[in-house]
Amino acid sequence: MAFLQYNLTDIDGYVDILEGEMQKNRAMAIVQIMRPRHWTKNVFVFAALIFGQKLAVPSAVGRAIGGFFCFCLAASAVYIFNDIIDRQTDSLHPEKSKRPIASGDIRVGPAALVAAFCAAAATLSAFLLAQRFAGVVLTYSVLMVLYSLWLKKVMILDCVVIAIGFCLRAIAGAVVVEVSISPWLIVCTFALCLFLAFSKRGSEIALLREDSESFRKTLAGYTPELLVHMLNVTSGLAVVCFLLYAMDDRTFQLFGTNHLVYTTPLVLYCIFRFSALMQQGRFSDPVQLILHDLPFQIGLVLWVLSCVGIIYADKLGLAPGHT
Repeated sequence: MAFLQYNLTDIDGYVDILEGEMQKNRAMAIVQIMRPRHWTKNVFVFAALIFGQKLAVPSAVGRAIGGFFCFCLAASAVYIFNDIIDRQTDSLHPEKSKRPIASGDIRVGPAALVAAFCAAAATLSAFLLAQRFAGVVLTYSVLMVLYSLWLKKVMILDCVVIAIGFCLRAIAGAVVVEVSISPWLIVCTFALCLFLAFSKRGSEIALLREDSESFRKTLAGYTPELLVHMLNVTSGLAVVCFLLYAMDDRTFQLFGTNHLVYTTPLVLYCIFRFSALMQQGRFSDPVQLILHDLPFQIGLVLWVLSCVGIIYADKLGLAPGHT
């Protein structure tokens, strides 16, 4: 009897350990379907904080951070919704098949509840920050739902919608910190993000090869030659728009200088390195490149620091003639 009691106790311990591991795995799956790595896309919310000269205003910084997390929740809700819709096609993808919903690690019901919670939290938080900001967040959410249901099935329009989503992030950042934003900066953001979207399509084709059409029908229309042309046009447009923004009279009146134009070499380096690595197939997703390629990260950080130094030269004591 003692031996039997010992074994039963031992089995109970194993059951407790197994239940604990299952709960841990379920919690990790919930975090994974929210795609926290992709929250890096929402840094566009902070653009207006820097270029609107609000970086030294604590209340504006706090509102921008709040706006960032609102967009993180809204984006997570959209990601989960998209993964539920695409769970069958994602199972054909060598990497996306590992996502919790596509692999069956988390069921559709619980995933939908998490999406609903994220959407509700994002909407409520956005309204608490500002009604206009909430309007931008809702516009983004509706647009991305339409993208998941239909727009991603239309060639070229699929990438255009992705780029518009990034522009809405930048506009939301301007709204939440209450600054105006240059049209040139919006067009630059649109062109740059269109470049990122076309780069991702190219990497998907390189990764999937002959199976690309079975995963996403629009990939059949994106030939390598067409994508190279689109990448050249969008990257060139992004650089030109940035130069026009840097040399604009409104920019000079706001910052007291047009020295942002001298950061162009860093802009070109980041764009060219990004394009080269994506076309070489070294990264399957822009987020992977941004998070793991050190030379690109160094170039990006140097550009941001250069912009901050130029925009806030007077406050930092770096302006010519400053005493």
